[in-house]
Amino acid sequence: MNKEIQRYKTIVFDCDGVVLNSNVVKTEAYFRTAKNLGATDEQAQALVDYHVKLGGISRYHKFDYYLREILKQPATKEAIQALLDEFGRELEVGLMECEIAEGLNELRQATPNAKWYILSGGDQQELRTLFTKRELPSGISLDHLFDGGIYGSPDNKDEVLSRKKASGRLQYPALFLGDSKYDHEAATRAGLDFIFLSDWTEVPDWQDYCASHQVRTLNNIYQILTSK
Repeated sequence: MNKEIQRYKTIVFDCDGVVLNSNVVKTEAYFRTAKNLGATDEQAQALVDYHVKLGGISRYHKFDYYLREILKQPATKEAIQALLDEFGRELEVGLMECEIAEGLNELRQATPNAKWYILSGGDQQELRTLFTKRELPSGISLDHLFDGGIYGSPDNKDEVLSRKKASGRLQYPALFLGDSKYDHEAATRAGLDFIFLSDWTEVPDWQDYCASHQVRTLNNIYQILTSK
């Protein structure tokens, strides 16, 4: 057991690519959403490229950019909502079927005094509903593990961390487990330690980024249990 992990009072987890192997699910959903609503292959791929480039950023921002910069259309509330609704339909099946990270329950048992949070770029209500439905092999639902709460868009990660820090609910020392550049940047701004989990990341240059920023890397959550 890695004793270092047991010193943290708060552990914050990104969802996609950390707790769930859902990065590919979401990438494919962006492409299908655009196509379903009339985009060309080129336009749909441009949305996917922007999504991958801005891993961890809210879908609200991505669809706003898609309308304004790719389709050259007004980013009205109605247009964004149509994209959000279609995206939610495309995601639903994939998120219920994708792989859950190995070692979650063991890590929870190893850190009984730490508050656990989910902090994602995904839709907050969608995440909360999903986590009540998804279960570990033991039969425990995912939401049972995250006693600090499950948070997502439309608030971004900086906003949520700032709010929790101001309220005193974010206790230090604290650790953020993520798989994107934005996860690392948000963690750093809020004063959290950070570990980059690489197995499911979609960041193409993650090795160079982590090396240049001196970011600790591990393959996955299970490796946290066994690393020195």
